Amino acid sequence: MSTISKRLVILGAAESGVGAALLGKQQGWDVFVSDGGKIKPKFRETLEAHAIPFEEAAHTEDLVLNADCLVKSPGISDKTAIMKKVRAAGIEVCSEIEFGYRYKGDSRIVAITGSNGKSTTTMLTYTLFKDAGYDVALVGNIGYSFARQIAERPCAWYVMEISSFQLDDIHQFRPDIGILLNITPDHLDRYDYKFENYVASKFRITLNQTKDDYFIINKDDQAIQQYFTTHSIHATTIYFTMSDNVTGQEGGFINDDNMRILYGGDYFDMSIHDLAIKGKHNQYNSMAAGISARIAGIRKEKLRETFTRFKGLEHRLEYVATVRGVDFINDSKATNVNSVWFALESMDKPTILILGGQDKGNDYSEIMDLVKKKVKAIICLGVNNQPIYDAFDSMVDTIIETAGAAEAVHAAYSCAEAGDVVLLAPACASFDRFNNFEDRGEQFKEAVRSL
Repeated sequence: MSTISKRLVILGAAESGVGAALLGKQQGWDVFVSDGGKIKPKFRETLEAHAIPFEEAAHTEDLVLNADCLVKSPGISDKTAIMKKVRAAGIEVCSEIEFGYRYKGDSRIVAITGSNGKSTTTMLTYTLFKDAGYDVALVGNIGYSFARQIAERPCAWYVMEISSFQLDDIHQFRPDIGILLNITPDHLDRYDYKFENYVASKFRITLNQTKDDYFIINKDDQAIQQYFTTHSIHATTIYFTMSDNVTGQEGGFINDDNMRILYGGDYFDMSIHDLAIKGKHNQYNSMAAGISARIAGIRKEKLRETFTRFKGLEHRLEYVATVRGVDFINDSKATNVNSVWFALESMDKPTILILGGQDKGNDYSEIMDLVKKKVKAIICLGVNNQPIYDAFDSMVDTIIETAGAAEAVHAAYSCAEAGDVVLLAPACASFDRFNNFEDRGEQFKEAVRSL
């Protein structure tokens, strides 16, 4: 007796959508992929190779609204016309991480979210597990999608970077270890311009956790602590903080330039000067990653080895070169003001700051004090730089407009003296002049190498 397959419709044919399609087909679903734009050749070829039907540059309502379950790309808002119709039809909607979770078997998950530092912390955590010999995959917003990894090479552990958009459509998804690094205003256009909605979305990472799971959080983050005044958490909560640990609680903290992690009655100690990645923000990231590794049973000597050699990510406070005594740092991934705060906070030399791009309504007041203290010149890289002039004209003597990465690098170099640092930390999206933040970072590095 034959059975009728349930219909899985996927909106969006990039990494997450194609991953969900592969897993859905493998699990016996009747899969259809619909993308409102043009599908990139590598994803189209994958769908064709697996005989998965798809459409592009359109969403045909009859083909979308007959779904039993719909997986949507994190980039698609509920405010789009097709999603309003999907919701009105009462179709179950889930994110790709939710769909993958239903087929993960006995594997375990470390899930990392936050407004800043997600990528670095995720890569560091993955490297800690991999160096320790664990069967682990890097998934989510870095590497393969969770669903594709499950379909093609299941692992015992998954370390995943996840955004608020991915968390918005979870139902059962439950990480064994959840990490919430920080919460600062971002993507508010998706949350009706209400910061509390964005905060609630981030906290969905712990929605389904029980006392047998772990929730690792930043004790120094105001928005996180405010949430705890009105909400309770079921998971076992472990903090990390810049403060000394005066209570003997398990967690991570900094004491006399030492990073200390207490778990299971056992301390791991390491000088912050021995960490390969520098800056206070990376001390936070290292504590969060280290706590998760200790929970997973990774030995202290293995942690120490990885911490001393892990160099960080491309385009994230990436050292490029020193030219006649001037250091050049690529932080193209700093696409919001809070990221720039972290970048400036870690600078210990007079700084020429390359700032600007597609402004998302930035409030620059957060970095005023650091700019006043550390920045000797600002090089503008956006099409519309008036907000930068409005914010900093009275406190920075030199502000220069440029029309591209090469011009910005040359302008910055002309302002610099030996012992200075040129920092690309735009605080803005890149799409006014570049394909993406990676393209912006690559053009910056190429221009530095050409000096």
